[in-house]
Amino acid sequence: MKTPNPARRSERSRRAILSAAFDLVAEAGYAKLTVEAIAARAGVGKQTIYRWWPSKGAVFVDAVLSLSEDDTGGLSLPDTGDLRADLSGVLRAIVDEYNDPRLDAMSRALTAESLADPTLNSEITARILGPLLEVTKDRLRSAQRAGQVAADADLSVAVELLYGPIYHRWMLRTHPLTHEYADTVVEFALRALEPAH
Repeated sequence: MKTPNPARRSERSRRAILSAAFDLVAEAGYAKLTVEAIAARAGVGKQTIYRWWPSKGAVFVDAVLSLSEDDTGGLSLPDTGDLRADLSGVLRAIVDEYNDPRLDAMSRALTAESLADPTLNSEITARILGPLLEVTKDRLRSAQRAGQVAADADLSVAVELLYGPIYHRWMLRTHPLTHEYADTVVEFALRALEPAH
C-alpha cells in the first residue's frame, strides 16, 4: 500500500480552503465570511486554517492571488521594448477584470470592507496593490534607461497616473470602462512622462 503524501494532502487542503473562501465571498459578500464557514465548505478543521493564516482577510487575499498563480515565480510586467503596448496590455487586462460581473461585485464589496477594516486594507496593500505598483515602477525604470521616460520622473506619481483613472472610472461608474479608455490613459500618462526635447 502506498504511503499518503502529506505535501499533496496539504496542497489539496490549501486549494480547497482558497476556493471555499472565494466562493463564499461571491455568494454572500466578504462581511459574512467567517473562518468557520470556510472550514465547513472546504471540509477541514478551523485549526488547519489558523495554522496557515492569521485571519479570514489573509485567507481571502491568498484566494484572490491564487487566481493568477502561474509558474513564473512572481508578478511582472512585460518588457518588449514597446512601453505603450506593454502598459496598454496591463491596463486592458485590469479593465477586463473589472468588467467581469462576478469579479466586479466582489471587488466592490472588498473595497468597501477594506475601508472599515485596517487589517484587511493592510493585507490588500501589502500583497496585491503594493507588488503591482512596484513591478510597474520596475517597467518604468527600464523605460527610463532606454530614454523613453524622463530621468527625473517621480515613478510613484507615474504609477498613479496609470492606475488611478482606471480605478476612478470603475469605482464611480462615471463612464464605460473600455480598452479604448485604457489606451487613452496610457497615451496621456506617457505624454506627461516623456523626456524633454
